[in-house]
Amino acid sequence: MLGPLTIDRNGTTLDLPGSRKMRALFAYLALAPRAVGRSRLCELFWDVPNDPRGELRWCLSKLRSILDEPGRDRVVTSSDMVALDLGDCFVDAVEISTAAKEGIEKLDQDRLRMLSGLFAGDFMEGLEIDRSPQFDSWLVAQRRRFRACHTAVLEHLVKCLPAGSDEVFPLLDRWIELAPYDRRAHVLLLRALCGHGKIGECEEHLAATAKVFESEELDFGPIREAWRTIRDGRAGASRSVGTAPATPVPSLVVGAAEVGTLSSPRASLAVMPFINQPAEDGIRGGPAEGLTQDIITRLAKLRSLFVIARGSVFALAERNIGPEEAARMLNVDYVAGGTMRRQAGRLTVAIELVEARTARIVWAEVFDRKADDAFFVLDEIGNRIVSSIANEIEMAERNRAILKPPSSLNAWEAYHRGLWHMYRFTKGDNEQAAHFFETAVRLDPTFARAHAGLSFTHWQNAFQHWADRQRETDLAFDAAGRSLIVDEHDPAAHWAMGRALWLRGRHEESLGELEQAVDLSPNFALGHYALSFVQSQSGDPRAAIGASDHSRSLSPFDPLLFGMLGARAMAHVRMGEFDHAAEWALRAAARPNAHIIIRAIAAHCLALAGRVEEGQAYARSIRETLPSYNVDDFLATFRFAPDAEALFQKAAKRVGLG
Repeated sequence: MLGPLTIDRNGTTLDLPGSRKMRALFAYLALAPRAVGRSRLCELFWDVPNDPRGELRWCLSKLRSILDEPGRDRVVTSSDMVALDLGDCFVDAVEISTAAKEGIEKLDQDRLRMLSGLFAGDFMEGLEIDRSPQFDSWLVAQRRRFRACHTAVLEHLVKCLPAGSDEVFPLLDRWIELAPYDRRAHVLLLRALCGHGKIGECEEHLAATAKVFESEELDFGPIREAWRTIRDGRAGASRSVGTAPATPVPSLVVGAAEVGTLSSPRASLAVMPFINQPAEDGIRGGPAEGLTQDIITRLAKLRSLFVIARGSVFALAERNIGPEEAARMLNVDYVAGGTMRRQAGRLTVAIELVEARTARIVWAEVFDRKADDAFFVLDEIGNRIVSSIANEIEMAERNRAILKPPSSLNAWEAYHRGLWHMYRFTKGDNEQAAHFFETAVRLDPTFARAHAGLSFTHWQNAFQHWADRQRETDLAFDAAGRSLIVDEHDPAAHWAMGRALWLRGRHEESLGELEQAVDLSPNFALGHYALSFVQSQSGDPRAAIGASDHSRSLSPFDPLLFGMLGARAMAHVRMGEFDHAAEWALRAAARPNAHIIIRAIAAHCLALAGRVEEGQAYARSIRETLPSYNVDDFLATFRFAPDAEALFQKAAKRVGLG
């Protein structure tokens, strides 16, 4: 499928019917993750045919004649669904897709060479069908995706090669052909040529590349500076071809300096404009463009990522540059893009988040809603997209950092290594988290999020009674203060300060800081959760329930989900809704990383709901870990109003924690 479609059986290439629709149907079904409905296939391939299902049956019969063998059906139909079962076949496009999903960067030289050899041309080269705009859009997207995979394979194969290898030149030439504006490829080629003493060829390549970049109004400066470093010998002749220093991102970042000027560069992201389907010829603006701009703005407000500015991504989209190519032109780590479709009273938004240099899809989702109130629906979808992108990138960065030797971490990586430990919620991991956050702030004292993370570890020590509460409260407050000094516009800094003020018993000031956090970034899920936590104990319990629900809608798989659920349970207790409290507490305790305090909430809530035996079971599990744990420890952890304290003391007697 990577090139003109060919199908071989036992080393013999089969003759294929000339039908383009049949080839298109094969391509779509071969890559479909699950069976596809006949109605969907008719919609894709036939605009206004006389008998779409009849034509579909004809195409399927042709596929059966090619693919099926005695006793082995590969074209599978069941009721109204159609699928291809190619599990016993080698399919080049599927092989590439699987490698990208597993992680191209993890593959060895031999596997990378094999994958590189599969690219005989564009995906389904030469296949075009008339009057099928939806399929055309799908085909364009697949071709872009496989070009991005090809580029990623070439890049990582180059990295695997020893210094001075002649094999690098055709690989770099092909890489540059696929991604002509990828600065890294040009720098690596210059280094390789220089290593072979081909200085004249370096100068020629430099001049030609400068013209190409300038014609597209792209910044050529980083490549020129890299060449000066290489030419002057400062890069070191013994360095491997594949370890070129990353070139800086151009000055297209919202609300931040260039990535290359910072000692702890954040992950960088480009959000490409959503595409209307069907396309509205020549029409700009509308909901798709509005959604894109809204997502860019909200992500920038989170201040956890470098987000490429709207003008840059829209300018690239106007030149019909796809997300993957745009990501390499902008030298970003991640790129997001998608489509919007309005049909039959419904609004469907599909989005993918891709790791730029591996072509790996980090996250993909389809949001399908009734379009009764389009603006409300788009706001809801925008919230989910922003929070999901932020969470998925954070998870990817955490997982990457945990695989690196601790001594090799920069500030950004140390911070994410700290997050990995922090979210495990054990005393030992909390100590490890504090160590990595301290490393991050030592490497970069201006890293606000690292100070906030350090504050959280001290908060945990105080909250869980893992260390002296007063001392840890003071340390949490001091670290939060440093985070605010560094960046008072970072919602995480105000979140850290709000929690530290809660530890100090300064309820109103705590709420003020937490409200400032969500005012700065309405998509900051942890800010809404912290508001719920504080309000659930001695503030407004109804506000606590609303904040808990909002935090979960923003981040439905958050590592602190047990806390969001537990806060809602405590709010129901204060409202006298004990059955509801028990149900929410059970959901909190069922989370895999729920700690002993969450189990204590469950034990008390179950007792208040009259489910004493279930509450006693939780109490016994707590006593197995902490034999002396009782209601005094529980109440000392929180700051309940007197009436709520009385309720929990009553519950504790019923389950044996009194």
